[in-house]
Amino acid sequence: MDLETPFRSLLSDLGLDLYDLEMVKGTLNVVVSKPSGVDLESLTKANRAISEWLDLNDPIAGRFTLDVSSPGLERKLRTATHFISTVGEIVTLRELRGTEPTRRLEGPVVAADATSVTLDDAEHGRVTVALASIERARTVFKWGAEAKPSPSRAKSVASSTKKEG
Repeated sequence: MDLETPFRSLLSDLGLDLYDLEMVKGTLNVVVSKPSGVDLESLTKANRAISEWLDLNDPIAGRFTLDVSSPGLERKLRTATHFISTVGEIVTLRELRGTEPTRRLEGPVVAADATSVTLDDAEHGRVTVALASIERARTVFKWGAEAKPSPSRAKSVASSTKKEG
């Protein structure tokens, strides 16, 4: 049974998008997103709505666990839509190459379409990989450097909090 269509409709009513849907080892993973980010309240509402729909329609035989989550900072990439949405972002992927060793690539995505993704890998340069050859992929989150307070600023803040006498 197609779960994508009803789930997209349910989530749209909550202001959410269906990012991914996958059944893995008895767990139905539903990943939801929205442009401003997904908060705990949104996840709770999505879980409740999907759970109620599943109870009412019973589309999956046997026992399973429902897991509703957000994509997180480092999003798993599985579909052409996922890759197309990452143009300009840094991704890491493992490319299966038949009889040659698996190759790990990392770099910004410069292009993506229904069948392939092209990234600018630091070691190999611009590489185009067929989506069917990707073992796994995800976006890469790089922490920005935080400004450290200068010693003089730290002292002035510390001295202004001292109690007098």
